Amino acid sequence: MVAHPGRRVRSVAQDCTFSPVHDAMIAVEGLWKIFGGRGREQARALAADGMSRSEILDRTGCTIGVRDVSFAVSRGETFVVMGLSGSGKSTLIRCLSRLVEPTGGTIGIDGVDLLAMPAEQLRELRRTRMAMVFQHFGLFPNRRVIDNVAYGLEVQGIARAARHQRSRRVIESVGLAGWELHFPQQLSGGMQQRVGLARALALDPEILFFDEPFSALDPLIRRDMQDELLRLQRDLHCTIVFITHDFDEALRLGDRIAIMKDGVFDQVGTPEAIVTTPATDYVREFTRDVTPAAVVRAGTIAVVGDDDASLPHRVPADEVVEHIVPIMLAGADRVAVERDGAIVGSIDRSAVLGLFRPR
Repeated sequence: MVAHPGRRVRSVAQDCTFSPVHDAMIAVEGLWKIFGGRGREQARALAADGMSRSEILDRTGCTIGVRDVSFAVSRGETFVVMGLSGSGKSTLIRCLSRLVEPTGGTIGIDGVDLLAMPAEQLRELRRTRMAMVFQHFGLFPNRRVIDNVAYGLEVQGIARAARHQRSRRVIESVGLAGWELHFPQQLSGGMQQRVGLARALALDPEILFFDEPFSALDPLIRRDMQDELLRLQRDLHCTIVFITHDFDEALRLGDRIAIMKDGVFDQVGTPEAIVTTPATDYVREFTRDVTPAAVVRAGTIAVVGDDDASLPHRVPADEVVEHIVPIMLAGADRVAVERDGAIVGSIDRSAVLGLFRPR
């Protein structure tokens, strides 16, 4: 996989209505997953008519896991699906890799219909182009770190020397150099999760699926792992679907966020759009305690056309406003905002302070 220079790809679509995107790595349309027996068709019809999940369960004995979900994920984008327990987010990501077979809909992976793939082609896709990192590390206790990391390469039939060479590079990239010959039980929880991440990266995947990978870690280690993922993504530019129940984590990691409830998306948008314009009361509850300055970009609040080149301070248009505060505290009344080296506007102190006032 070739790393591409520049910043992460940002928004490709701001709602949950499917529309083909020319650079979409993942394109999902009308996806359903219904658990249960012979009542699934009836359950689907009732769900399409708007009946609640609990009512459908009472009437048919079937559970709606994913209800008619459509979205696209661009190449290099980090798409975060956030929701509470039971919202359907883990079922969704398992459908995307066919670890769970969808009941209906289509899933396109780089333009190829995933649901039409024969078993052999699906296995090849999983071995060579996609990888998954779970909450539970799933490491082999009798294998040293390097052999845990190299396991996927071993399955591919790559010679021991070559797979160890590749694994050592990846182990170093996740901050575990020197731990190659240790066993998993000799590592902390955070280090074990780094091994799990390294095992996925060793395959050099184009697509990474994360199912609440950091939720079992304590807060400090969790933040370190988030930082590590952000750093790696700046270099690798994988297409990532990341599942979490933590809204702060979603805001930190996501280029776009989908808020999921009862098997459907309540809202899809950039962190900035989700926080500043929540679409439903459910979404609003998550955003209530978030300071807008932590997600709003300088370019969003800049006075466009004010291109005063004499201003001593310049900030990128995609800089989070919160990061401008130290400049203001140091005495600046106004800063220039630039994009691609050109000044496109300015921000004054009152505009920055306005994003810290209670909503």
